[in-house]
Amino acid sequence: MLEQLRARIVRQGPLLLRVPLKFTPFALQRQLLEQVLGWQFRQALADGDLAFLESRWLKIEVRDLALHWFMTVENDKLVVSHHAEADVSFSGDANDLILIAARKQDPDTLFFQRRLQIEGDTELGLYVKNLMDAIELEAMPAPLRIGLLQLAEFVEAGLQEGTVQTSRVPVAC
Repeated sequence: MLEQLRARIVRQGPLLLRVPLKFTPFALQRQLLEQVLGWQFRQALADGDLAFLESRWLKIEVRDLALHWFMTVENDKLVVSHHAEADVSFSGDANDLILIAARKQDPDTLFFQRRLQIEGDTELGLYVKNLMDAIELEAMPAPLRIGLLQLAEFVEAGLQEGTVQTSRVPVAC
């Protein structure tokens, strides 16, 4: 029964979160994202590893949550905006993006399954994808890593349970 509940939460959770997130002020979203991303990419920014994003805009869209953000690098800081002209965009559903971030799913696999869409400047998209691949979970701040891994395990188990349930076919006697 708990497995069924988890599967239902994983499948329907993004739709339930969509409304409250729609009313979350962008200033709060920006502050949270800039803080978390700055925390995660502090060393990469210091080393200049994100210089490829200077004066270029990356759009991240979470389709099932109806959320999107634009990111760039200015003065060695990640900057998040609500509106910009995207040079490249990545879009996917919340569960898939969580699994990518936690290394539970390969971005290339999801791309070829059309669950992750990448549009725009191909070279910039490849830089972003390679950056995602290069992030070591062990280098993440512990609270972020632990929270992400626990959420990804919950999502992964819920998706697997949902698949098992939908593949069960009642047998008539």
